[in-house]
Amino acid sequence: MKKVSVGTWAYIFGPYTNKPVPFDECLKKIKALGFDGLEIGAWPPHPTPQEFDTAEKRAALKKKIADTGLGISGLAADFHGQYPFQENQAAYIAEFETNLQFCADLGIKSLRVDSDIAPDAVSAANEKQAIAKTIETWKACAKKAAAKGIRVVWEFEPGFAFNKPSQIVQIVKGVDEPNFGVMFDTCHAHMVAAVGARQPGAKETLPGGELELLQKLQGSIGAVHVIDSDGSLHNNETSTHNPFGEGHLKFDQLVPALLNCGAPTDWWCIDLCFWPQAWEATEKCKNALDGYLKKHDR
Repeated sequence: MKKVSVGTWAYIFGPYTNKPVPFDECLKKIKALGFDGLEIGAWPPHPTPQEFDTAEKRAALKKKIADTGLGISGLAADFHGQYPFQENQAAYIAEFETNLQFCADLGIKSLRVDSDIAPDAVSAANEKQAIAKTIETWKACAKKAAAKGIRVVWEFEPGFAFNKPSQIVQIVKGVDEPNFGVMFDTCHAHMVAAVGARQPGAKETLPGGELELLQKLQGSIGAVHVIDSDGSLHNNETSTHNPFGEGHLKFDQLVPALLNCGAPTDWWCIDLCFWPQAWEATEKCKNALDGYLKKHDR
């Protein structure tokens, strides 16, 4: 049976920016709702490598989470504006290493990266160079992570560069490291493959939408995020993360396909990023995903 976590960034971003849910309160509620774990969004006021900057502080944080009986499915890192095809590759890798060591100290086995720059930063004129540089950067990062037994997972999405299906496949195949893969987020996959949201230049979609993209990425999926999509963007930037049942994704098709995608982890993470009532919707989403897994994960 899959283990289910929830991303804590949902309780610090968007409508929660001015009144974030304290991390300790998140731990209590996540445990009370029967989750197996949480996925840490490393932005203040939740734990960050900068705040927990000693071995002693990190050991205490690790113990606090373990004492609740929760695991940690992954870390979403704050790259502080660094992006993988910038000229100063060393600065990006230094930021990566900071978060990599945080993962190692907390026993976290999955580290999320993204391209962290708007889609229009890549044009027809610089696409080839940008992709080559990104592959070079992430290959270097993956090798550093492999030495610590940690996977690197790229969360593609419409709000950041490389949001076309062919670019996604090209990059993950180009990195070609056993511990590197994509984070397959169901709502982002729909917006990228079925809607073609925020794609610069000619729009590129797939006839089979997110399911066809999943098939193209078979064997290259390192992490799974699950949430619904109504085909819209949040603030015209990135995918709207609708709670289950408030979008139109066909989870009775998606869940079996995801179960057979070859991801090297038992964790599935619910992602309610930017949802206005994420705190209230968490229980509904947990119950919905439990239902799909009970039906299909045999």
